[in-house]
Amino acid sequence: MRAIRFGMLAVVAIAALSQTRSAGSDRERLVGAWRLASIAPAPGAQPSGMLIYTRDGHMSVQLMYPKTAGAQSNEYVRDGYEASFGSYDVDEATHTLTHHVRGSITRDLLVGKDLPRVYRFSVDGHLIIKPARPDEHWSVTWEHY
Repeated sequence: MRAIRFGMLAVVAIAALSQTRSAGSDRERLVGAWRLASIAPAPGAQPSGMLIYTRDGHMSVQLMYPKTAGAQSNEYVRDGYEASFGSYDVDEATHTLTHHVRGSITRDLLVGKDLPRVYRFSVDGHLIIKPARPDEHWSVTWEHY
């Protein structure tokens, strides 16, 4: 009987800890390292990537597109690689996340720019980020490491 009570207590404690992880402010939920789950639309195979938010307001993102996607380049990507870093702000009321770019693989195309993003957390804890700009049409889903 004691073993059953101890087991039930352990289950309750684990459940409480997992709820604590998902509770709290959005800013707290963002902190940590995220692995790229998917990006849409993706030209060919999915890239691999990592997104990091620090508690003190810094961010870094890197994506590497597979060779099968070709050596694409645009405002964010150079020769199939995307990388930028800087700081970030969160507006929980509007679910807006703004990246303030201090460095980028595309240099002057992004350096010094503020990139507003709309974010949400899915039921399963994924972070979904979309552009706030109406002329951009993409969505990125991240999962916590």
